[in-house]
Amino acid sequence: MKTFKELINDCLETVDEVLPWDVEEVIEHNEKQNPLLLDIREPYEFDVLHIKGSKNIPRGILEPACDYGYDNTEPELVTARDKEVIVICHSGNRSVLAAYTMQMMGYQSVKSLKTGVKGWNDYKLPLQNIHGQAVDIDDADVLLATHIRPEKIPRTLSI
Repeated sequence: MKTFKELINDCLETVDEVLPWDVEEVIEHNEKQNPLLLDIREPYEFDVLHIKGSKNIPRGILEPACDYGYDNTEPELVTARDKEVIVICHSGNRSVLAAYTMQMMGYQSVKSLKTGVKGWNDYKLPLQNIHGQAVDIDDADVLLATHIRPEKIPRTLSI
């Protein structure tokens, strides 16, 4: 049995990660060949804040979204197997698992955004909401703060 972190570490043997400032540079300098920014967070997370130009396909429907013949098929994603894809999540963990899965499905240039949307905001890069309005960096900090409900904390840990 593996822990979540061990599973991610195993996937990192084949999944490349890219840092927020590197993604920003690629976006700024490659207007014709920008990577597909794939945000795999849940729709409610994406609606509140996301990187401009990113496409939201939740992790839970990723595999059928990557293939034709399913209710969740996303043609832009299906046809991106030869395109650079950067997978985005909250902190850079789920995106590693998603990128690994996409590699298994034939995606040639898929990477995970190390540190996720949280790191993007920490680097003071712009985020927007579903209406295209800029999200203030400090507001984003609050929205991205990890909230652990008391009932989820094991009794053996103290915070």
